Amino acid sequence: MNQKQRQNLERLLNPRHLAIIGGRDAEAAARECARIGYAGKIWPVNPKREKIGGIKCFANVEDLPEAPDAVYLAIPREAAISTVERLAKMGAGGVVCYTAGFSEIGAEGAELEEALVTATGDLALVGPNCYGVINYIDKVALWPFPHGGASPGYGVAIITQSGMLSSDLSMSQRSLPFAYMISVGNQTFLRLEDFIDVLCTRPEVKAIGLHIEGLKDISRFSEVALKALDAGVPIVALKTGSSKIGSELTVSHTASLSGSDDLFQALFDRLGIIRVSDPSQLLETLKFICVAGIPKGKRLVGLTCSGGGATMLADHAETIGLEFPRPSEKTIERLTSLLYYTATVSNPLDYTTPIWGIPERVSPVFEALLTDPYDSAIFVQDYPPPELDESKPYYLSDAKSFIEASSKVRIPSAICSTLPENMDQSTREMLVENGVAPMQGIHEALNAISAAAWYFGRRETILKNGIEKISIKPLSGIPGAGNVSTLVDEWEGKQLLQKIGLNVPEGRIAESAEVPEIAEKLGFPVVIKMVGKNLEHKTDAGAVALNLSSCEEVKTAVDRIKKDVEHFNPDALSEQFLVEKMLEQPIAELLVNVRTDSQFGMAMTLAAGGILTELLADAVTILLPTSRNDLENALKSLKISKLFCGFRGGEMIETEQLVSVLFDLVEGVRNETIGIKEIEINPLFVYKHKVCAVDVLMRVAK
Repeated sequence: MNQKQRQNLERLLNPRHLAIIGGRDAEAAARECARIGYAGKIWPVNPKREKIGGIKCFANVEDLPEAPDAVYLAIPREAAISTVERLAKMGAGGVVCYTAGFSEIGAEGAELEEALVTATGDLALVGPNCYGVINYIDKVALWPFPHGGASPGYGVAIITQSGMLSSDLSMSQRSLPFAYMISVGNQTFLRLEDFIDVLCTRPEVKAIGLHIEGLKDISRFSEVALKALDAGVPIVALKTGSSKIGSELTVSHTASLSGSDDLFQALFDRLGIIRVSDPSQLLETLKFICVAGIPKGKRLVGLTCSGGGATMLADHAETIGLEFPRPSEKTIERLTSLLYYTATVSNPLDYTTPIWGIPERVSPVFEALLTDPYDSAIFVQDYPPPELDESKPYYLSDAKSFIEASSKVRIPSAICSTLPENMDQSTREMLVENGVAPMQGIHEALNAISAAAWYFGRRETILKNGIEKISIKPLSGIPGAGNVSTLVDEWEGKQLLQKIGLNVPEGRIAESAEVPEIAEKLGFPVVIKMVGKNLEHKTDAGAVALNLSSCEEVKTAVDRIKKDVEHFNPDALSEQFLVEKMLEQPIAELLVNVRTDSQFGMAMTLAAGGILTELLADAVTILLPTSRNDLENALKSLKISKLFCGFRGGEMIETEQLVSVLFDLVEGVRNETIGIKEIEINPLFVYKHKVCAVDVLMRVAK
């Protein structure tokens, strides 16, 4: 997006005048502009109609009074291409191309889409095959269907790759303040990244929500995501769909542990992007951030008028890492004097029904509990439906007490219904007006608070330590990528590992007849492995024998291996054997994989190693380059990391040394002169003071 295109996008988002081109769908867009209260000029264009939306039509775009700032285009695709070209020549600002039938239908449509790109010039083109743009702040709705949503003058910007989802989100009964809703369609010209770039610095935008099916430019996305992070505008992403990538990983265990979804997760973690799993959680997370703000930690205070509600809060908080600190002794003493005798002082606090709805009793309790330091506050209330609303004043009375108490301590606060539907619109709107998030669903509310607290910590880390934006070179410029590669045997792989500074077991390569003699020279016990082509996973082929203590055991093992391998795959049979010293039992075993992906660049996967790899599926993927801190945190996220800290009286490892070894590995793969394209070590034995690569699978560029 060049400077002219950026200026035209600004015109499109807040147009002084707009042209509506087409028939029924164009007329719908005109109605939506009227619905939202658009005050600018609307110029319908249709040579076959006298009026659209009660406004006189122009026959052609050339007849318009001047080049429109924005255009809603809903005509057949061939006509759409020529119209876009004419609008570009006129100097129009931007076009929402509702027209479909382009690349989404295959090769025929892709050719037409290329023609559309050529015709676009410096226009800001949204789509094609999109719903369009709603600007709730300036009251513009270039949209083909009745839309919902409202804005108190600020809100979230939601950018989606699904038109119907964008419509569904706008009509949600959640009272989420909206600033913008954008459906990007095929992203032929303007992409998610372009809208993030423009919207993240606007003061009315408090958060950005994304629906992502895929990304076309990881480098650009990384750049604008870090811009939003620097501006303090959180991004919340709903990633849907999956794709099969990394076909060259099929020989490694990593193929079953880390695919495109793991790389997306690694991307989001790196950039401080909150990821959610469904549309409801997307809306609730955005709502909490937008209305309540960002908590600076995980210390939470909870209030309910139900023991069940307090328990549900505590149970889910524990599973997601939120903390309900015990009140201080001073606070306990104060609360004991204020609460009814049946109440138990705790956090979360069930303040019990005897004082419910009595402000002179409830307000002092809330204020006393919130005296202790917390990062955020939550109050569980389910409001009655209209036919039962004689009790609603009592609910609202306690809500007011909570609003006043939380506002005094100035922490992000929410009132949450146990069931999503048990909070009516008027209550939600009242809470938004008072800066308290009206959350719908206990799990959704706590998930949102946890995610927002994670964002705060991640942002602080990035601002303090810095982070490189991901810069993906063209495929030919990535070490080993796009080139023909070959799988080297374990002996060759270990020689290269030693070259980049990693320890491997002491060993020799030998012909089968020499194996017993070599084993004796190394000293028993030993391990022997047949090496050769088609032996990527030696254990599966029966090509490994462990803990051999004599020449006779070695001879027997050689014969057995030959028979097993021939039975497994005659083409894999080899006379070459790797003989190594048997290592002592490590504290932990890791799988470590480093590879280069054409879309995401270099990535590292860490997992439980050895026989636990596929059993536990305990893995984490990070994008490279990375910091030592992030690499250490990735290691800590593994379930087996408990072994690093002296689990059940065991020895503790030197984490710094392990991190240094992993960094050496990354640098070795990045060194083009060595030519490693992919490497997987499984297992990597981790001891207290050293690390050793026991088995390696390696591809090198030819």
